[in-house]
Amino acid sequence: MTGYCASPYRYLRRPTREVKVGKVGIGGPNPIVVQSMITCDTMDTAASVKQTLDLVQVGCQIVRITAPTVKDAANLRNIKKELLAAGCDVPIVADIHFKPDAAMEAAQWVDKIRINPGNFADKKKFAVREYTDEQYAEELSRIEETFIPLVKLLQERKLALRIGTNHGSLSDRIMNRYGDSPHGMVESALEFARIARKMNFHNFVFSMKSSNPKVMVEAYRLLVASLDKEGPDWNYPLHLGVTEAGDGEDGRIKSAIGIGSLLLDGLGDTIRISLTEDSVHEIPVGRALVKYLEERQRGSFDATTKLSYDPFSFAKRASQKITVQGVAVGGEEPPRVLVSAKVEEALRPRFAQLGDLVPELVHEKTPVTEIDPRNDAEVKALEAKKETVLVALKDGLDLNPVSGTRLLAARIPARHPIVLKDTLQPAESEGGLSGLIRASVHIGALLCDGIGDAILVRGEPAPGACLRLGFNILQAAGSRIFKTDYVACPSCGRTLFDLQSTTARIKAATQHLKGVKIAVMGCIVNGPGEMADADFGYVGGAPGKINLYVGKTPVKFNIPEAEAVDRLKDLIREHGKWVDAPAAPVTV
Repeated sequence: MTGYCASPYRYLRRPTREVKVGKVGIGGPNPIVVQSMITCDTMDTAASVKQTLDLVQVGCQIVRITAPTVKDAANLRNIKKELLAAGCDVPIVADIHFKPDAAMEAAQWVDKIRINPGNFADKKKFAVREYTDEQYAEELSRIEETFIPLVKLLQERKLALRIGTNHGSLSDRIMNRYGDSPHGMVESALEFARIARKMNFHNFVFSMKSSNPKVMVEAYRLLVASLDKEGPDWNYPLHLGVTEAGDGEDGRIKSAIGIGSLLLDGLGDTIRISLTEDSVHEIPVGRALVKYLEERQRGSFDATTKLSYDPFSFAKRASQKITVQGVAVGGEEPPRVLVSAKVEEALRPRFAQLGDLVPELVHEKTPVTEIDPRNDAEVKALEAKKETVLVALKDGLDLNPVSGTRLLAARIPARHPIVLKDTLQPAESEGGLSGLIRASVHIGALLCDGIGDAILVRGEPAPGACLRLGFNILQAAGSRIFKTDYVACPSCGRTLFDLQSTTARIKAATQHLKGVKIAVMGCIVNGPGEMADADFGYVGGAPGKINLYVGKTPVKFNIPEAEAVDRLKDLIREHGKWVDAPAAPVTV
């Protein structure tokens, strides 16, 4: 046991109770459910119905709709009525922030209510204060008074609940006692779960979302360990998601790292991919992640070897720095990017255009000791080596690369740097979305465990795409920053501007700012708290008006949308992080 899953080496799905959401069962014996959220104004009944039907058409099994006010919540009745008239009985979830009265209204018409423990009964003021135990208990009593009426209504109507914690939108009470931490995220959710259980209400699921995959993975692991300690009847299902993942390949990679890392350890019963795109594009990614688990099961094996790392607290594996082919690898060096000789040869004519983003090592020319970590003789031979060497799994092994590399890291001396591979069967890889998922999960999960000094991506047949995928996985995992980092929320009915076009404009103006993190948030719900560790924030404050943030602090208010991107550039300049774009920006 790891404290959060049955085995880090063999795939075994975490057993949970079943939670019913309309006709759909989450957890228990049910397959993993893929869900999404519509992006239009909830008061636009026709658009809401159309987007819901479009989602169902591509395989979405549960649809979430925001209910920011009582008026919006009341219109869920009309949306549900029109859907049923169209022959669609997909379960509908109302997304609630700040408004308990909206939750009470929505519960008259939908199948499930999602609440955020950080703002359901709390008005966030970012106040710094110490709470005595007595004051803390008083706060919990106030939450109970606000929450119990909703629990009673859910019981009466046999509806479901998601207790959905978000990193960065924790209450002041939690922040002051636990900090903006995975531990705080877990405790925030458990406060509400204890109230629900006191009322003998159990039809709920948990989520622990973050835009940072490392934080997300740690929070879910801590949650499961906490639930196990509470007792066997705390076996509630999990809803997985990386919030504000962004768009394009970056959003898909970040989602695959966070969600896939947990799925491969048997955690997760329903998933939502959060892309800053039309939500129909989220479903194929979710389905591909679920399909990946078939491959995960085939690569499982039994082992009792203790892990080399703490799964609840990130720390990079303490390898020794060595120089290989003139390149420093291991130690505190960022993970290096290896490519095959075929990829290097194809890209060589473009090296001048690629700048710093060129392959750093060629696999066939790099001395790497490749072993089967289950083979005692091979492990002992490596232990006997006096010199420090690069180590990797052998190609052709019938192992899942994550399980196999975990065993490798646990059995070999820590001084040897490790090369991570996206696949041990490169000839069988087909690229595309499944290849992106596989590479992101296999490499990203290990990076989140602190393992990996170099990476080798071979599952993408196009040389340029192969190199780009490797660098983008490192960026998404927070292991190596080589370009601007964007945190962009998916659109919804709360959004006060067109997220897709705005994000594209901001990227066009800032994509050359290496290492700067910019959050693009459609409304106050997703900012400032959920911008997490962004350097600058672009947040919808009112229709047509933008507020700009430095970190979590608002500094410019009610800027007309037409000039907000230029004002964002000015703000970045004021804080010394602006550089002019090169004549031909490098894109990888």
